[in-house]
Amino acid sequence: MLHPRQRPLLSLKMNALQMLCPLLSQIRITSWHLLSSMIFLLLPRLSSISKPDNRCVKIFVSKDKVKDFEKTQLRIPVSFRKKAVNLQMMASGKTPGLTQEANDRTYEATTDNFNNNTDVFDDIKQRFLAFKKLKYMDNLEHYKKLADAQAPKFLVIACADSRVCPSAVLGFQPGEAFTVRNIANLVPPYESGPTETKAALQFSVNALEVENILVIGHSRCGGIQALMGMEEVDSRSFIHNWVIVGKKAKESTKAVASNLHFDHQCQHCEKTSINHSLERLLGYPWIEEKVRKGSLSLHGGYYDFVNCTFEKWTVDYEGSRCKKEGSGIAVKNLSVW
Repeated sequence: MLHPRQRPLLSLKMNALQMLCPLLSQIRITSWHLLSSMIFLLLPRLSSISKPDNRCVKIFVSKDKVKDFEKTQLRIPVSFRKKAVNLQMMASGKTPGLTQEANDRTYEATTDNFNNNTDVFDDIKQRFLAFKKLKYMDNLEHYKKLADAQAPKFLVIACADSRVCPSAVLGFQPGEAFTVRNIANLVPPYESGPTETKAALQFSVNALEVENILVIGHSRCGGIQALMGMEEVDSRSFIHNWVIVGKKAKESTKAVASNLHFDHQCQHCEKTSINHSLERLLGYPWIEEKVRKGSLSLHGGYYDFVNCTFEKWTVDYEGSRCKKEGSGIAVKNLSVW
């Protein structure tokens, strides 16, 4: 144990050490003896230390010592960094209760700083490192199994909009959902040409044998707004040539909601388009066969991020067969979360 009179001087050395070597500020030091040893090894000898006030600490070092320290500092990242990381992992492993709160704060801080003027990839790096430490390492066996094979229960077809990430909204974990995202979460007709969405359907249904297909639409969808707003298709526009897939949903909306404000028409079309995509899924022979046999279920979902609500419903296959062709699908099990 240190004598009480020695602790103020040691505290000054701690501050000096952290100013001279920022790497150490990332390490949780729980031992006075360990910290004292590190100071002895890393700091040049100080000729004197004075503390003129409570706000700063001045360090007087000879020029020769500074040069020596600069050389030492260049050697630290290679040899010391590995030891520092090992030390941090050992400390975290022995005292998880003391470090978890700090880990959570670090993880949340990266989100708060994402839009600041810092390098965006620095933030992404910190998120990855937090994921690796807090999730990957804690579920190592699960991720080892995923490295060999995947067996997701869901195929999720969602919009590419940055505000509606299915994993963030519905909490899908790695290995749970095979996901394809496109503008306006559209499913193209079976008869149309090849697209990445159709390839994802074929792979997930026939190879992965998912049990559920969930088509998720959302509020204030830019793709649906483009669909509802265009008067004619511009063959030079990739966007127009894609969203025209939802033309029937637009026509259905205009037929029943033409007297509504444009924003309300778009909201109506957002939900109508989901059901049209579900109906088109039944046009894929290998999907219809699995639904008929009961090994595959089709679901619709609508995420309202303005009010943070989620509507979910399921296609009633038998009820849909009883409906007149072209009159849409029957649904069941409607719920709002």
